[in-house]
Amino acid sequence: MLQRRGFIVVATALFLAAVAPAHAAEPASANDTARFLAGLTVAAESPLARLTLEPAWQEHARIFDAAFEHVEHNQLAPIRAWSAGNLAGLRSTMFYMFGGPDFLYANAFFPNAKTYVLSGLELVGAVPDLTAVRGPLAHDLSSLRTSLRWILQRSYFITSQMGSDLYRGRVTGVLPVLYVFLARSGMTIRDVSRVVLDENGAVQPDTDTARRVPARGVQIVFAGSDGEARTLYYFRTNLANDGIGKGKFLEFCDTLAPGDSLVKSASYLLHTRGFSKVREFLLANSATMVQDDTGIPLTYYDPEMWELHPFGHYVGPIAVFRGMYQSKYAELFKNSEPIDFGIGYRWQSNQSNLLLAVKKLPMQQSSSD
Repeated sequence: MLQRRGFIVVATALFLAAVAPAHAAEPASANDTARFLAGLTVAAESPLARLTLEPAWQEHARIFDAAFEHVEHNQLAPIRAWSAGNLAGLRSTMFYMFGGPDFLYANAFFPNAKTYVLSGLELVGAVPDLTAVRGPLAHDLSSLRTSLRWILQRSYFITSQMGSDLYRGRVTGVLPVLYVFLARSGMTIRDVSRVVLDENGAVQPDTDTARRVPARGVQIVFAGSDGEARTLYYFRTNLANDGIGKGKFLEFCDTLAPGDSLVKSASYLLHTRGFSKVREFLLANSATMVQDDTGIPLTYYDPEMWELHPFGHYVGPIAVFRGMYQSKYAELFKNSEPIDFGIGYRWQSNQSNLLLAVKKLPMQQSSSD
């Protein structure tokens, strides 16, 4: 009798395995997962299609639709227009130090870059197979929305809050944020791989995630509407002088230089001695720098090497950085051109400042001597 029951159990299991849907054994692709997390529809044959029928996901999609429509109208579309009218002769690489996972603004300012290099202090994290997790995803989706509230409302992340915001659910770290921003920027993800930097700053596969390393990251290959493959790197690394050398991050960046750079909402770190190595790298390896007043101080821009173009209004730092007022900035911005979008800590459009610094060509440099 026991043998017969055992036979029945095995036979039933084999039958269920045979008739089980194909998606039960094959996880969703990274692109499907990105679209799902971004509140965008997925293909009917996607393993995630059934989960989009759940009320929690449909609410998530409605909230994100409204939030991204707002940021597109008020921020991203005006930034792209400004970029098209003011940025010329750009390089294929863009560096976004202190940007964390903010691909949204990196792409808005530099939509034609072929390689994006982002860095921050937040862990890469993980996005599990969403078809295999137990229980409803409502809490995970809510946590993801919470982690994006500041950048969607004010154009920047608050570092002190990201440490908790990005680890409240089962979808953790910056990876889901990058997924959302890529999907909402109209990109198709082709490949995702975890990487580390070796002693020479070369990218290597991250085969031992338990091993502690100074610079751990992710490499995402994606394409836009033109179908051209592009690459996004995010590295968790310490950019201070006492940490930057350990991870060989600047050595890695050097292999992609020269490039163009973006700095905003960077806590005025580039004003301090403790971040002089990153500041020197950006000055030496940026053909174009787009920054707010938290970026490189004017003192470091040699007028024989740089053309400075101010945009917007400089009204001084917010209260928490009240000691970082720059009189030279205020003088420069007396003759600034207007912008119709907000950026940085002073996120209201009538209070935002943006400095475009363009490195002069060698002939221009010599003629200014």
